[in-house]
Amino acid sequence: MLNRQHRYRYTPITEPNPRTWPNGARLAVYFVMGVEEYNFGPGMTEDLMAGMAKPDYANTSWRDYGNRVGALRLQQRFAMYDLPLAVLLNTAVYQHSPGLVEQLHASGCELIGHGVSNSDTLAGRDAEDEQAYLQTVSEAIAQHTGKPPKGWSSPWLTHTDNTIELLAATGYRYVLDYGMDDRPVWLHSANGPFLHIPYALELNDSSTIIGRQASASDFSQMIIDQFDELLLAAADQPLVMSVVIHSFISGQPFRLRQLSKALQHIATHREHIWLTTPDQIHSCVQATPELAV
Repeated sequence: MLNRQHRYRYTPITEPNPRTWPNGARLAVYFVMGVEEYNFGPGMTEDLMAGMAKPDYANTSWRDYGNRVGALRLQQRFAMYDLPLAVLLNTAVYQHSPGLVEQLHASGCELIGHGVSNSDTLAGRDAEDEQAYLQTVSEAIAQHTGKPPKGWSSPWLTHTDNTIELLAATGYRYVLDYGMDDRPVWLHSANGPFLHIPYALELNDSSTIIGRQASASDFSQMIIDQFDELLLAAADQPLVMSVVIHSFISGQPFRLRQLSKALQHIATHREHIWLTTPDQIHSCVQATPELAV
């Protein structure tokens, strides 16, 4: 036998499931926006132009556009279509973009822990250091909102062998990081089952637009095609569709115009789907564990 990951079992998509999401919907759809902060110097970065000399003001200013402009325009556009929006939050944004997170939270956005900054990684951390890092993020969000986040998504999707156990130990209730299924999946953990909610590794403007150089119209059409196909596939089982965007990528005006076409398409089907956020999916699965596999 080959070495395999040990967090989840194989469950084919053809395994029937008669359960539904709220209001009898079969397809849950959520959008999540990365609102991030980067270290001006060492650490990992998301760059538009590779190989820039240091100090790199060009890529830095491109990322800063997201917090000054893109995040707010995206939130307004989602509100215009009455679509819920969750936020993957680097908590350093609280210090570096005062008032931004508070405005997003006041608009109804769920805040999901996404590290202190996106120059960070969980890779290589020992268990004590990793737990302290996870706790720091949770406490920062709780300090500003009055309650800790339920969800976690790792900077750069990095994990250690301890991550899932440590998430549970520090009060998180679900993780968004993997792309193995269109259904919520119970992960094996030393502390008992831990919920993974489907997370788009490809329907993601970072990996697709920046990583693979897809156009804004390509990305919009990908969202529409994914939605139409999953709506068809969900006829006999509850599924989840996720779309991952970033404030400094999809918040650029020409991309926002194309993204809006996909938002409008999905909004026209609202009577037949469950437009939601990951925390609501978690609550639903907690009430009916069989919605996950």
